[in-house]
Amino acid sequence: MPKKVFTGKVVSDRMDKTVTVAVTRLYKHPLYKKHIKRVARFKAHDEENRCRTGDMVKIIESRPLSKTKRWTVLEILSREARVGDE
Repeated sequence: MPKKVFTGKVVSDRMDKTVTVAVTRLYKHPLYKKHIKRVARFKAHDEENRCRTGDMVKIIESRPLSKTKRWTVLEILSREARVGDE
């Protein structure tokens, strides 16, 4: 079975080697047919502490690395513009 891959936004980078990623998905309600937005937050392993808050990242499923961490950052898709960055 292939591993799951999600794309989301980094909402917290305060922990060492860990980031919190918010993954947003849209689905249609089965009865009312309205599109509903659901946000799931995952803890992901970031070995080099490269991710910053606001970055768009791709995460992949992995073995349990801690009590709540079961994902690893695969790549950084885009960076959030910050003051002082050139």
